[in-house]
Amino acid sequence: MIGRLTGILLEKHPPQILLDVQGVGYEVDVPMSTFYDLPAVGVEATLYTHLMIREDMHLLFGFASESERQVFRQLVKISGIGARTALSLLSGLSISDLHQAVATQDSVRLTKVPGIGKKTAERLLLELRDKLSITAVDLGDVLHAVDKGNDILNALLSLGYNDREATWAIKQISKDASLSDGIRQALQLLSKEK
Repeated sequence: MIGRLTGILLEKHPPQILLDVQGVGYEVDVPMSTFYDLPAVGVEATLYTHLMIREDMHLLFGFASESERQVFRQLVKISGIGARTALSLLSGLSISDLHQAVATQDSVRLTKVPGIGKKTAERLLLELRDKLSITAVDLGDVLHAVDKGNDILNALLSLGYNDREATWAIKQISKDASLSDGIRQALQLLSKEK
């Protein structure tokens, strides 16, 4: 099993990269969350990997963090969820967003990911409920953050920002900010990015 690779990044063609590890080029499929965190071409990168062996091919998947790889492994164990769907989920949602969606049983959040329909989202929530561990203390914090975050998210979406921009801004704002301060901070951050 190939568990981790460190090498020079040769090519970046989403969702696949080419990593040179001591003269051997590995083609690795990565979620967009990992892709955005990769360094420039020609710079050393380290990825946690998952090797999937099929009759007709060997597929190598790479992740920026161990937690991302663990969630990927949980996803591909679910009946009807293949590697591409799992990558799509990790590209569309951060690990914390996925944990929040599972904790709050928010199927609507999952259906925003391309390729995830209502039935698939419901199956994911059912299967992941016990597998993505979250403590009761964490759940209270998550539910409070989700309520405030959803209100800020809805405000930003109604102002014309897309889901990725709004989610990025919400992650940057102070956790102690009130709803109005959170919206104000998010708008300031987004105006600087434009």
